[in-house]
Amino acid sequence: MNDHAATSLGQGQMATRSVAMPTSLLKLLRLLLGLAIAAVIWEGAVRLFGIRPYYLPRLSTILMAIAATPRAYVDGFLRTLAETLIGFAAGGAFGVITGIAFFRMRALREMVFPIFVVSQTIPVIAFGALVVLWFGNTLLAKAIIAFYLTFFPVTVNTLLGLETVDPKQMALMRSFGASNRQLLLRLQLPTALPQIFVALRLAASLSLVGAIVGEWFGDTTGLGVLLLQAMFTENVVAIWAALLAAALLGTGFYAVVAAVERRLIFWNAEQ
Repeated sequence: MNDHAATSLGQGQMATRSVAMPTSLLKLLRLLLGLAIAAVIWEGAVRLFGIRPYYLPRLSTILMAIAATPRAYVDGFLRTLAETLIGFAAGGAFGVITGIAFFRMRALREMVFPIFVVSQTIPVIAFGALVVLWFGNTLLAKAIIAFYLTFFPVTVNTLLGLETVDPKQMALMRSFGASNRQLLLRLQLPTALPQIFVALRLAASLSLVGAIVGEWFGDTTGLGVLLLQAMFTENVVAIWAALLAAALLGTGFYAVVAAVERRLIFWNAEQ
């Protein structure tokens, strides 16, 4: 009887996997089909309505421009990706830790949180100029600017998520002798994770913005550099090429964060 149950369970798991794999493949095919339709509409609309290249070049022209100098776009993509990842990781970690500290120590929150709010009123251009002045045109400087745009929403959402924990659940765990560390790891953080990932998805885009803006203050490699050079030379095709590369990076990064969210917060998907 037990062998029969184990066999049935194994067959059920295999069936689930066989259904899950085609579903993922179907989603990918739908995405690719949507991109193909958008590309055809773009190319067809420019040709059909005679839109001047100054306003909107043909997609094929933009792709050929990228293919003509692929090294510049690959190097720029990788450099901006590195700046974005470092700033995002540092800002996310700092935001979560600070949110926990604010939740645990109300006095610290009342002293420091207003400073965080004031810091976010400083335009990123002004902050970026100061950072580049301090650290030079380095990868670290661009990562710091990405960090600046990332940590605040993560801090706020971590604090909000921790404050949504049911006091009755906390009291129940304490009655079983749970320590503060166990409360944090087994109840508070899992409860706050949905709110945290809302901020992380936003931070995925903001960190890219920070990296690109930082490159505008002077650098030799990066998508922001390619965009700035194209603007100075009024090369509209190159501007669109840099925008497409940045859109690819931002969309891919957002998708990765969303995939990690679905993996970790599986109970949300079941609701």
